Amino acid sequence: MKIKLDSWVTGIILGIIAPLAGLLIFKQYKLPDTKISVFFNDFFLDKQYRSLLSGMLSVSLLANAIVFTIFIQFDKDKAAKGVFITTALYGIAILLIKTLA
Repeated sequence: MKIKLDSWVTGIILGIIAPLAGLLIFKQYKLPDTKISVFFNDFFLDKQYRSLLSGMLSVSLLANAIVFTIFIQFDKDKAAKGVFITTALYGIAILLIKTLA
């Protein structure tokens, strides 16, 4: 089965995966000795880290900017729209975390 690269579904899937990869890269860079389970438990469940969480998620969205730029560069406009949609949804989630924390 051939995967259609220029589709909004592909963009949404990569738009979901890229910030998670960015978050893991950020974790590895800043907290290399911390186990991944401890990292996610502390930063997603502990309220004292909520302000750091919104900042880290915002930085992880830079991965989406890279993916978006690559899609635009190669004229994959439908996929770029999918990445933009997920970036907007991530942004709304970050604003909610920041506001409700």
